[in-house]
Amino acid sequence: MAMKILLLTPDLPYPSESGAAIRNIGIIRGLSRAGHRVTLLSFAEHPPDMDSNPLYQLCDGVHAVPTPHHGKGKRIVKLLLTSRADMAFRLASEDFARALTGILRGDWFDLIQFSGIELGCYLSFIQADKKKAKVVYDALNAEAELQRVVARVDRQRRRRWPAALYSTLQSARLSQFEGAICRDVDAVIAVSDEDRAHLIEHGGAPAFVMPNGISADDYAPPTDERREPFQLVFSGKMDYRPNVDAVEWFHESIFPLVREQFPEARLVIVGRNPHRRLDSLDADMGVEVTGWVDSVQPYLHRATIYVAPLRMGSGTRLKILQAMAARCAVVSTSIGAAGLNESVQSALSIADEPEDFADKIVSLLADESRRRALGQLAQEHVRRHYDWSALIPQLMRAYREIGHG
Repeated sequence: MAMKILLLTPDLPYPSESGAAIRNIGIIRGLSRAGHRVTLLSFAEHPPDMDSNPLYQLCDGVHAVPTPHHGKGKRIVKLLLTSRADMAFRLASEDFARALTGILRGDWFDLIQFSGIELGCYLSFIQADKKKAKVVYDALNAEAELQRVVARVDRQRRRRWPAALYSTLQSARLSQFEGAICRDVDAVIAVSDEDRAHLIEHGGAPAFVMPNGISADDYAPPTDERREPFQLVFSGKMDYRPNVDAVEWFHESIFPLVREQFPEARLVIVGRNPHRRLDSLDADMGVEVTGWVDSVQPYLHRATIYVAPLRMGSGTRLKILQAMAARCAVVSTSIGAAGLNESVQSALSIADEPEDFADKIVSLLADESRRRALGQLAQEHVRRHYDWSALIPQLMRAYREIGHG
């Protein structure tokens, strides 16, 4: 039976320039193909083009509100003067609240789903006018636990102590905010079993798992693929703390060990909004920091090895799924591989200590046939387990558990 669904997202799902956007465009396409009617309310830096943006063909209605920009200073003041978590007001917008109320009062929905904890500040507006709709929280991360991990890692470096203090404070407040959300909705969707375990500790609504996914065919390399020799690639939003920490740690502790064996090795860091902490990396002749690019695929297709030296984070890493679908050999930490099922993890090379991580890279750089075999296995497993065709049925099962779908 077809449902009417209102989907709230933190950024416009297309163009897909963030992990949340990639997840949400996959959900929208999957729901549309299943015959459900989706209305979208999202933040956008610029108004979408009705003629070229596929959202207008996929959705019954698309409503875009300008993204709020609360300055860092203003956010710090609120953090110091209130007991609320920063994420509880980071996307607070009178325009969004007004648009949401107008949609809810003017129409009815079977389901209202919001993506990410930052939209939890609108839950009171949803509850006030939802009528008989079920409310679903799509938790992109177990945020309180993520901040605990971030704080633990940042405490290891003296210059990161202020950031560690911020994350410690955030974690306690996020636990309260996250718990309140989980207790005030009808269902929680987690992106991994590990995240679900943390979210159910709040004692709220039933929690289900639907991992992050991709359209695997979009990342398949050309038949005449040509990998650049000795090219290591990392990708992601480069003002996101776990990504910044990953490349800093890799450059300081792992990359020098690789270059002892392969001096010609290069590191390419692909992603928008490079943090100023990466300026020193860009000065290294063996490192390229691209900034925003039209598409990550060409970089994945040229990579000799994809590296994921993540020491913090949660959920299912879209960047790793993309690399695996692009038939890359991947070296990752255990945290980077967390959330992936065992068969997919078997197609990764996993190491957590700098020497071991470097050894695995060096071994793969020296063995082309093993790199190709690992990449082929990675692509096969991602197609089987993390393509949207395999994931949307999991979301539909969660909907049925709460009486819809």
